[in-house]
Amino acid sequence: MNEFKNQWAIILGGSSGLGLACAKKLASDGLNICIVHRDRKSDISAFEEEIKTIKSFGVSVKTFNKDALDGDVRNEILNELPKHSVKILLHSIAKGSLKKMHDENNEILSKQDFDITIHAMAISWYEWVQSLVQKDFFANNARSIAFTSEGNSKVWPGYAAVSTAKSVLEALMRNMAVELAPLGITTNCIQAGATETPSFKAIPGSEKLAEMAKTRNPFNRLTAPEDVANVVSLLCKKEADWINGTIVKVDGGESLR
Repeated sequence: MNEFKNQWAIILGGSSGLGLACAKKLASDGLNICIVHRDRKSDISAFEEEIKTIKSFGVSVKTFNKDALDGDVRNEILNELPKHSVKILLHSIAKGSLKKMHDENNEILSKQDFDITIHAMAISWYEWVQSLVQKDFFANNARSIAFTSEGNSKVWPGYAAVSTAKSVLEALMRNMAVELAPLGITTNCIQAGATETPSFKAIPGSEKLAEMAKTRNPFNRLTAPEDVANVVSLLCKKEADWINGTIVKVDGGESLR
């Protein structure tokens, strides 16, 4: 029996990396999939092949190659979905500045860089949640999940704007967990270990970070997108109803060292 019959997963940033892995896993669980992504035309053919895999699970799939940060786009997408049908909103947007605070070429981090990064990687989660709440799109016992990282507390060169955004994201998570609980919505963050996604590879010195992560990890390997997708799947199940306001580490113990 499909416990998620006629329910939807909205995945913001689901065309690659963690978001795409979660789309596949949630589809295998029986959830219909709505992916909002932003890709160049040259990348669309590969993404369309992934969509065929997702559809093979017998679920409905909607994709929107549009700006998830645009309020009009958000309303347009929600109008395509049934009311009271969204089981999970998964925020996996990785759009931000990787400029340093000091650079010999004077390409330094600016207020505008902070504003763009914090909006994309934190505040936009809250905006989507509010739209879903106000328009009655969440199903009963809904889930709201966003991805944070160990960079929330560690210093990596060029990661200051993203680190700041992750701190804001986690503060939002705690407050939404309390204030939205009466609506039957649980709110959590997942802190994945180092995972070689396109966004991770964009971090300056990512190759060195990956090697360090392998050394630190008790299992001597990087976290795979599928590791993270499995936990997102677990959090959607009824048995996870009482997990709320938590940062769930999915890193094999990497952050312990």
